[in-house]
Amino acid sequence: MELLRNLWRRKLRSTLTIMGILMGIVALTTMGALAEHFNSLLDGGARFYGGNVSVSDAKSAGGVGSGAFIQLTKADEIAKVDGVAAVTANVGGLLKPGDATAVSFGIPEYVQATDPNAHLGTLQVSFASGRAPQNNGEVLLGSSIATEFNRKVGDSIDLPVKPAQVRPGFINHTFAVVGIMNATLTAPDSGAFITLHDAQTIMGDGLPVALKQAIDPYQLAQGMTVYGKPGVNLDTLSDRINAQVSDVKATKPSVLVQSFKSSGAVFTAITTVAALLALVIGGLSVVNTMLMAVTERVREIGLKKAIGARTGNIVREFVAESTMIGVVGGVLGFAIGAGITLLLGNAAGPGGLFLITPRLAILALGFAVVLGAVAGVLPAYRASRLDPVIALRSVG
Repeated sequence: MELLRNLWRRKLRSTLTIMGILMGIVALTTMGALAEHFNSLLDGGARFYGGNVSVSDAKSAGGVGSGAFIQLTKADEIAKVDGVAAVTANVGGLLKPGDATAVSFGIPEYVQATDPNAHLGTLQVSFASGRAPQNNGEVLLGSSIATEFNRKVGDSIDLPVKPAQVRPGFINHTFAVVGIMNATLTAPDSGAFITLHDAQTIMGDGLPVALKQAIDPYQLAQGMTVYGKPGVNLDTLSDRINAQVSDVKATKPSVLVQSFKSSGAVFTAITTVAALLALVIGGLSVVNTMLMAVTERVREIGLKKAIGARTGNIVREFVAESTMIGVVGGVLGFAIGAGITLLLGNAAGPGGLFLITPRLAILALGFAVVLGAVAGVLPAYRASRLDPVIALRSVG
């Protein structure tokens, strides 16, 4: 109770000090939540792309909507390479053609054929409701797509989504939603998955008029996803595919995973800067307040030491006060920071921008408490070293 009374007697100074810590913890929480979200995407991406080999046309970077095509017969050639367990053709198109802002988790929103071999990868998906498409006209929605369009099992959705300025010849089809996937925080969240035949139809519908007569979409794919047998090194498997199959390019999973790790280092640095900001702002404010408290309470300290208070008692008292300031500033700062991330995340739409995790909560609150305690050590030591006789004489 005495601790609270001491802080309450200096309401303005205590409030300003708490505000100093609060601002630092708000910065740590918001930047940390941004980093947590981004790093979760990178972890998901590393598991998704690191568990298989991506194969594209040798003359192109490949990918959905890239405009590059591989003959479906290449899947049979790739399947014969030693170490290959399964091959899936990547067929589809953009979910919102012509909309450059249609990006979720940094990945263009897409419509693609369901991958029957996805269970062989390191990223396992699960259903929030429903099932995978089994018949033409059915669709399984990724979590962010389902949220964006407010769809549930039993609803319908027109794919691809009709753009604001419809180009001549634009075609879309109505699909029955038969499943919603749980969030993976990576590529599948941005997808709508349909049967191979439906995906080939959509790919064909999206071809320029000049190519529609020359290209048979039912014989082509925009890429291949290759799964290795248990124990097979996927980088080595990539080299084998490149050596044995012509006109294709297999990308080593380690190259993709390394790119994710490099990006993560940037956001780790951002979090570190936020933590240092909290340290500088909050720590200096606590030290300043507690030093002024020592100056104002010289007589009080002298009296306590004169009646038997030991050095340890004085140190504990001042450290406890500074720790309490850290606790209050930390709790309020984390609450405000979490609120800010919630508001900004909702405004950002599906997928959000921030992720509050137990790890971040422990870091922010623990940092505030330790900051308060450490910042109070110097003033506490100064108070404990006061000579009681001099302290009593210093105030008339």
